[in-house]
Amino acid sequence: MAKQTGLGDHLLEAGYDLSGDVGSINQLSSPMGVLPATGIDKSAMERLGGEHDGSISFTAYFNKASGQAHPRLSALPTTDQLVTYCRGASLGSPGAAMFAKQIGYDGTRAADGSFTLAVNAELADGHVMQWGRQGTAFLRTDTTATNGASIDDGASSAFGLSAYLHVTAFTGTSVVVKLQESSDDGGGDAFADVTGGAFTAATAVTTQRIDTASNLTVERYLRVVTTGTFSSASFHVLLCRNEVAPL
Repeated sequence: MAKQTGLGDHLLEAGYDLSGDVGSINQLSSPMGVLPATGIDKSAMERLGGEHDGSISFTAYFNKASGQAHPRLSALPTTDQLVTYCRGASLGSPGAAMFAKQIGYDGTRAADGSFTLAVNAELADGHVMQWGRQGTAFLRTDTTATNGASIDDGASSAFGLSAYLHVTAFTGTSVVVKLQESSDDGGGDAFADVTGGAFTAATAVTTQRIDTASNLTVERYLRVVTTGTFSSASFHVLLCRNEVAPL
């Protein structure tokens, strides 16, 4: 794959698209602690992997409009917030997500008149920050039950998956967003529901994470499907296939 820039990126926080109010992503970090375990018979250090951490820090512009950066970030919520970074906006493009605590909303008014705010989201729910592929082309809006286009991961995998959902707008009774799989893109093997791959029915702006069994075989092709009674649902899904046994 050709090298890419960061042009056309997006950021979702707690079911809100803050992309237009974010001037820069300062850091996407997923460090791991290391534990010394050097035997007296060694002449160099031995280390074991320790606890994982994660953070997403970004700089926001001041925007006090409803649903935009200031009303969302200035509240300094104490509950875990789903933060999703999208590298581009195409179906299958990379992204990273984690549930985090928002740390700070620190403003800087520069001499040139600019006013920006620094925000840091720190991993909070005991899971690692995960990289995956976008199961929707950034925000997808369905007006009826829909079978989305599939993404091809090249091969099946044997360690389950995690998925993250932002519902950013909703009109109706409820919508269920779920994942389906096929070994050949529905050619001879019809798409079927991924076991454990359905989010809880959504009735408003919300965020969710699901984890399948860690030993689940996930077939090569995945797609995002909606069912329910609704007239409009705008949402984003990040699919994180586990290539090794999850922590």
